[in-house]
Amino acid sequence: MLLSGGLDSATTLAIARDRGHACYCLSLDYGQRHGAELNAAKKLASSLGAREHRVMKLDLAAFGGSALTDEHIAVPTEGVGSGIPVTYVPARNTIMLSLALAWAEVLGSRDIYVGVNAVDYSGYPDCRPEFIASFQAMANLATKAAVEGARLTIHAPLISLSKADIIRRGVSLGVDYGMTISCYQADEGGRACGLCDACRLRQEGFAAAGVTDPTVYQD
Repeated sequence: MLLSGGLDSATTLAIARDRGHACYCLSLDYGQRHGAELNAAKKLASSLGAREHRVMKLDLAAFGGSALTDEHIAVPTEGVGSGIPVTYVPARNTIMLSLALAWAEVLGSRDIYVGVNAVDYSGYPDCRPEFIASFQAMANLATKAAVEGARLTIHAPLISLSKADIIRRGVSLGVDYGMTISCYQADEGGRACGLCDACRLRQEGFAAAGVTDPTVYQD
C-alpha cells in the first residue's frame, strides 16, 4: 500500500483494511516540498491499523523538473491551465509502484493498493486507468512470483470516483481527515496554504460531500 499521508491514500488504506487485507504501507521521502505529509502518513498507518509502515528515502529532487521537488519552480496558486501542470513529478508513480512491487514480492503479497484518481485530480498522466493496467501487465511479466504463478493485482479503488465520493467513502470507514495533508506546500506544522491546486480540489470535495473540512490553514 502506497501511503502519502494525503486524503486519497488514507481512504485507500481504509478500503484495503475493510476488504480484510493486512496492510504494509510504504511512504516515499523523495525530496518533496510538503514533507509534513510523511508525519501524517505515520499517524494514519497507526490509526488505520497497518501491519507495518516504512519510509524510504529517494532523492527525486536530484533531477528536479517539478514544482514539488525544485525550489526554483513555483507552486501555482491561481489555478492551473490546460495540459500537465508543473506539479507533475516525472515518473513518480512508476517509480513508487516499482518499489511497492519489490516489497510485495518479498512479502509474498499479490495485491498492491494505490490511491490514484482520474476524475477530480490535477491531470497527471500516471493517474490514468491505462497506466495502472499497463503497470500491472508489466509487473506480471517482470517478477519471479508472477512467472511462477503468483500473479499480482494493482488495485486503484478511487480511480473513477469524484473527490466528494472519496470523502464520503472514507467517512463511512472511519477515516479522520484531520490527520491528512494534501497541500503541495504545507508548512512544517502541516498547515495548508489554501491556494494550490491540491487545496482547491480538497476544499471543493468537502463542500460537495457536505462534510466539514477539518484542514488547518496557514494565516
